[in-house]
Amino acid sequence: MFSGLFDLPWWGYVVATLVMTHITIASVTIYLHRHQAHRALDLHVIPSHFFRLWLWLTTGMVTKEWAAIHRKHHAKCETPEDPHSPQQLGINRVLWGGVLLYVKESRNAETMERYGHGTPDDWIERHIYTPGQKLGIVVMLAVDILCFGIWPGVLIWGVQMIWIPFWAAGVINGIGHFWGYRNFECADASRNIVPWGILIGGEELHNNHHAFATSAKLSARWYEFDIGWAYICMLAAIGLARVKKVLPKPRFAEAKPVVDLDMLHAVITHRYDVARRYMGSLQSIYREELAKLRGSLDTQQVSALKRWFARDGEVRAQDRASIEAALTQSKRLQTIYAMRRDLTAVWERSNATREQLVRDLQDWCHRAEASGIAQLQEFSLRLRRYAV
Repeated sequence: MFSGLFDLPWWGYVVATLVMTHITIASVTIYLHRHQAHRALDLHVIPSHFFRLWLWLTTGMVTKEWAAIHRKHHAKCETPEDPHSPQQLGINRVLWGGVLLYVKESRNAETMERYGHGTPDDWIERHIYTPGQKLGIVVMLAVDILCFGIWPGVLIWGVQMIWIPFWAAGVINGIGHFWGYRNFECADASRNIVPWGILIGGEELHNNHHAFATSAKLSARWYEFDIGWAYICMLAAIGLARVKKVLPKPRFAEAKPVVDLDMLHAVITHRYDVARRYMGSLQSIYREELAKLRGSLDTQQVSALKRWFARDGEVRAQDRASIEAALTQSKRLQTIYAMRRDLTAVWERSNATREQLVRDLQDWCHRAEASGIAQLQEFSLRLRRYAV
């Protein structure tokens, strides 16, 4: 029986499998996700076409389909139109059947037309990769058998074929919107699965990605690691990649006495930092008021208030009634709640002009400084220091 070009010990086949599946993961996160779907970086033709070729061999995925489905996921996240939301479809269906949801959406001509723009449309894409997507995985089977022998080759090929459907279509799309921790209270249910993005190329940091979708870097905290970003840095160092955007880091300057467009832009850019620092600056008031109200609040109201502060002021729909009932008993908490809502409106009002938003932000600062609450006054001064 043919034993292949490489006669390896058992652990050698394991290493070879892990290396090849990791290359596939890197191809998905760097090429399909960060480069094609979000344009967070530009890639030189050499790595770009290598990734296309490797994905054709190991997944049979079409770039236009992947990018279009992922862009629709961001545009319709956690709604009935989201192609793979566990909040809508259930965790088991997405985790174990994510690839079927992908195939179903890939047949939606409207999705391809609306969200598939800007993806490769050259001769090789039109004549080989797209019409021959199944041919690629057959070629990969032949290569695996040639290199490793019949049974090891077939087994390695089988692992390659299920790697992306499980880890990307299942785990990231499923668990990444169901379980884990959140650095940023964005509108969807995205979670960071673990802080070390190695096995799935950095995609484990899914909440960070949804907060800053066009960032080429997915890690946001000092203890987080994004191996995909490390590879991008290596490519950039030798001139094969150019990073276009990364997560913004807050900058501060002298406090501005009058709100202008630059300050508005800085506040909107750093809105997650603003929200986190706003609630953090008011922790002492929260603790004082909660201590006063404990005897008059029920367990549900106390829990809702705790979640409100833990979520940087974001209110779950199911907590709204409990929070509003609790707030009737505390003037200071009412003020904090109303001011948080009005501050959020500055970056959520999509139908307002820039001039109107500048006036709204200026009015917010004036009200905070006239509130008589020292922590609000201090935060307003800090808000005036945000810089582009």
